[in-house]
Amino acid sequence: MPEIHASMRGIARIYPGPKPVHALGPLDLDIAKGEFFAVVGPSGCGKSTLLDVLAGLSAPTEGHITFEDKPVAGTVPDGIGVVFQEDASFPWLTVQDNVAFGLRRAGTDAAEVARRVDYAIGFMGLRDFAKAYPAQLSGGMRQRVCIARTLVLQPRMILLDEPFGALDQQTRLLMGDELLRLWRETGATVLLITHALDEAAMLSDRVGVMSARPGIFIDLVETGWPRDRDSRIVSDPAFGAVTGRLWSSLRVESMKAMGR
Repeated sequence: MPEIHASMRGIARIYPGPKPVHALGPLDLDIAKGEFFAVVGPSGCGKSTLLDVLAGLSAPTEGHITFEDKPVAGTVPDGIGVVFQEDASFPWLTVQDNVAFGLRRAGTDAAEVARRVDYAIGFMGLRDFAKAYPAQLSGGMRQRVCIARTLVLQPRMILLDEPFGALDQQTRLLMGDELLRLWRETGATVLLITHALDEAAMLSDRVGVMSARPGIFIDLVETGWPRDRDSRIVSDPAFGAVTGRLWSSLRVESMKAMGR
């Protein structure tokens, strides 16, 4: 049996107010150590809420979460890194200083900061742009900066909330290759939130399909891809079968979310 890296039991999230919004669950989920797990679902189904509660950024209304057998509550646990869709780079800092920001804030030794930053910038193909500012970079390159800033913290689990949503299809495929390379080299567990079925099918070991709000898992799809996969997998005949199953599970739920 694979080692469980993160576990969610009976998780639900209800946003209070005059008309409370039941956004998520209750649901259960186990993510294996080293697994690449993607989540797809209709708009507004609670995908980002799921990531927020797993990251400790938002407290669940019900249930409990563990990461490495320790409760998750109140803060992002040590060992978890988060990458969001929005460009979170600081426009007044160079690429190098953006990547170093978290380490310097944590008081990491200057020599260790330099070593990690140099590695992350090189790994993400940004060495020629180390002294550039975000405004001088393409959207895909700015996302590489955000991923590098997470990479230097050496997380054992990486949570990504639609990180490539604003990019064109070709750039998304290439960024997916970079993400798979990062996953293989670091051995980190990855949870990806995405609205793109092809992205989920290409990148993941398993894909969780969520229902319309309140989101629960209605299907868990094992892709069966080898670990050394890349974007060329989209030409595999089995790729169409995986995306077809995802859409088959998701179509009715998407119609519900649209009020049909």
